Amino acid sequence: MSMRLIPGSSRLVLLAAALWLMAVSVATPKATEQAAKPADPHNNLPLFTHSDNCVACHNNLSTASGEDVSIGSMWRATIMANSSRDPYWQASVRREAIEHPSHAAEIEDECASCHMPMPARVAREAGARGEVFSHLPIGKDQSDAQRLADDGISCTVCHQIAADKLGTRESFNANFVIKPIPADGARVIYGNYDVDAGRRRIMRSVTGYQQEAAPHIKQSELCASCHTLITKAFGPDGSVIGELPEQMNYQEWQHSDFAREQRSCQSCHMPKADGPIRISSVLGETRDSLARHTFVGGNAHMLRLMNRFRNELGITALPAELEATARATERQLQQDTATIAVSEPRFEGGRLAFDVRVTNLTGHKFPTGFPSRRTWLHVTIRSGRGNVVFESGAIADSGSIHGNNSDQAAGTYEPHYEEITSADQVQIYEPILGDPAGAPTTGLLSATQYLKDNRLLPRGFDKATAAAEIAVFGGARSDADFASGGDRIRYRVPVSDDGPFRVDVELRYQSIGYRWASNLEPFKGTEPARFISYYKATSAGSSVVVASATVTR
Repeated sequence: MSMRLIPGSSRLVLLAAALWLMAVSVATPKATEQAAKPADPHNNLPLFTHSDNCVACHNNLSTASGEDVSIGSMWRATIMANSSRDPYWQASVRREAIEHPSHAAEIEDECASCHMPMPARVAREAGARGEVFSHLPIGKDQSDAQRLADDGISCTVCHQIAADKLGTRESFNANFVIKPIPADGARVIYGNYDVDAGRRRIMRSVTGYQQEAAPHIKQSELCASCHTLITKAFGPDGSVIGELPEQMNYQEWQHSDFAREQRSCQSCHMPKADGPIRISSVLGETRDSLARHTFVGGNAHMLRLMNRFRNELGITALPAELEATARATERQLQQDTATIAVSEPRFEGGRLAFDVRVTNLTGHKFPTGFPSRRTWLHVTIRSGRGNVVFESGAIADSGSIHGNNSDQAAGTYEPHYEEITSADQVQIYEPILGDPAGAPTTGLLSATQYLKDNRLLPRGFDKATAAAEIAVFGGARSDADFASGGDRIRYRVPVSDDGPFRVDVELRYQSIGYRWASNLEPFKGTEPARFISYYKATSAGSSVVVASATVTR
């Protein structure tokens, strides 16, 4: 017998509340590091609620084939959920605050707005600034503000973002709009589907929120509000000396075929699980699909680093959950990110010559986002006897790349190549930031320009018409083979020993380049010192092979 939802039915509301309380007891993470605490859906911070109050109903979900697609357990093992715990972010904020002391409070506020968005927005609504270091270490107490800081980029952040101003500069740097509390006190939570009045009443009764279907929740403009970051640069005296388009994922996507094909950020980073499927374990309706809340990106190294140092960082996701997200990240990198092809080698004047074609499969530059990321070609040639007769781009256990100028000495960097002729040349696709004097820097708030940006372009990206904020810089700008969809580079290298020669080519990716990590060492503080120790302990596993190819001559 089915139960009919009747508006005004107090019996159904009581039943739903009882089911919700039962769900809380089974949905809360069981990691030993997390102290048990009853969830309070009506806490005294009215802008947001803790994720515990959402996963109570949005866990214990599975597809018809039996795949576990529980929203809560997927999300809590992501970089999004652990944004405030990210030790590299914490170290970077400290570095910038030390380097620009007169702007320290402003820097914390800006950085907290994306990585600790809930307490930062609460502070701003009260006329104050968001803070970072007052909330560290994560999990230091169970106050409402601290729990929201610990919760990272949580459910009631993304699902409360209104459509107002999305896709405009006014919304970037986490300046998204959250609607004020209406007169009846019910906050709106946006989702993919219309929900009947009975279920809306139930959700409001137990959480204080009620659902509303909104198309913008599936659009790239929603993601752009935090993943577009324009930073101000400061001089030694604290004056503003310029600005930098630091992260332009959305604008890169807009200039690609992916935007024209209406393939949004969510279509790749929240891959769909086909229905029939319920999206709530408590009185949930069957839907045609569910967006997996895995938020797969390119940061497998950080996920494993956080897993290894989980106790110190206050990680609540289970070890197996974090490892599953790291593996999903590697799968996306290796299956959906890039391909390489190598032409048949030929001899030219005593040298072995061949071309390598790299194709970007993503809808933005690869890599994109935070400028510590890089991808490069590791090329090895072996003789018929198995001896290595040429190698370019090998990575050391320290995370540095052999032959890369920047990793060998600060203040230098590897240029873009159209042809490689010696082992000390490496084709690295990366951004290099510059200060006003043209010196390379990893200081985000000291940078005013790009000295090099040869990150692989997405399909349909015309570098000749690209806006300055997403332009190509350095030698790649004049390289006719560096164009929409990727790059073609020629190798013409000396070889010795006897053939046949085997050419192995790897496209490797690293989310935190060696120079970006090592440049934190001079900044004395708990967070930089801790991250440097973590990086050194994990750097041997800091890169991923995205694609590979082998040919023989």
